Amino acid sequence: MTDRHRGPEPGSLAGIVLACCAVGAVAVGVALYGPPLSLSGASWEPGAPGASGTPTSANASADRPAPASPSAPALARADGPDYATEEYGRRLVAHTAELLGPDHPDPARRMIGSRLNCGSCHLGTGTEPGTLNLLQTFEHYPRFSGRAGTMTDIEDRINECMQRSMNGKPLPMDSPEMMAIAAYLRGLGTQYQAMGTSRRKAEEPPPFKAPPRAARVDNGRTVFESRCAICHGKDGLGLLATGDPSRGYLFPPLWGPDSFNNGAGMHRVLTAARFIKARMPLGEPTLSDDEAFDVAAFINDRPRPQMANLEQDYPDPAAKPVDNPYGPFADDFPLEQHRLGPFQPIEEHYKARKKTK
Repeated sequence: MTDRHRGPEPGSLAGIVLACCAVGAVAVGVALYGPPLSLSGASWEPGAPGASGTPTSANASADRPAPASPSAPALARADGPDYATEEYGRRLVAHTAELLGPDHPDPARRMIGSRLNCGSCHLGTGTEPGTLNLLQTFEHYPRFSGRAGTMTDIEDRINECMQRSMNGKPLPMDSPEMMAIAAYLRGLGTQYQAMGTSRRKAEEPPPFKAPPRAARVDNGRTVFESRCAICHGKDGLGLLATGDPSRGYLFPPLWGPDSFNNGAGMHRVLTAARFIKARMPLGEPTLSDDEAFDVAAFINDRPRPQMANLEQDYPDPAAKPVDNPYGPFADDFPLEQHRLGPFQPIEEHYKARKKTK
């Protein structure tokens, strides 16, 4: 096990490759997200001196949410504060750890327990067509959620991510952060409608197809060490963006205290494998179905934060995904099979069950 923030030795082949990856990722991050918002630097305060574009005091961002620039898009709600904008929402997605993370100087703003960004999984702040993009998210709500057992809206879905993928707590429904993220997602829907057919096409390999067997954790370890560790670290704890943990990660941790908790969707093997097959390694998604399947199982077998009261999820246990890694279940398949497969027998069971109703 290496030191959690130490990379390969300088001058080694791994170090050279990692340096190239880091430089490329920084360039992509700057191009897509713009410069991060500093928690200790200057920011804009609506209605205060400098609101027209002149930076205010260095403590401004600790007193209230860091607002967008004066040219930011429309408000989430007409009665919302003038910094609950699409641009602020985009920055929250790109720099979640910095703006809402456990290191924020204002305890009231510490809404997530990890140091992940929403953009750690929703690549390009959700604007890249393909797996886990956010371009059409808004139009799918309101919708029924099997996990909640009721109808949910976009704000409910945002808070599911906050509590699970970000290992945090729900945003207040009337908070500028909630309004801003919802506004950003609404704006992405408008952006998608304006996109041409060629721009909507995802540049991804063929979709993941689950092998007809149980995932092999030991094989997944081998895949991780050969294909994933160069960016995410041999210990899986990621690579910090800077020496300051409050700024989050350049390459996110895949397990450990700063990663998603066991109630997150990414903690399901099939969900993780679909994402890995489509997107990883970053910029070169060349893993086979077997490799993606096994490495997803390995990653989800590692220690991570635990979410309380998961037994309350899915009031109808039959609505659980076949790879849900915690019970209770509406079938007699063992927990280990729900965690690792093979999943085809479970799928066939529920298909037959629906036919008899």
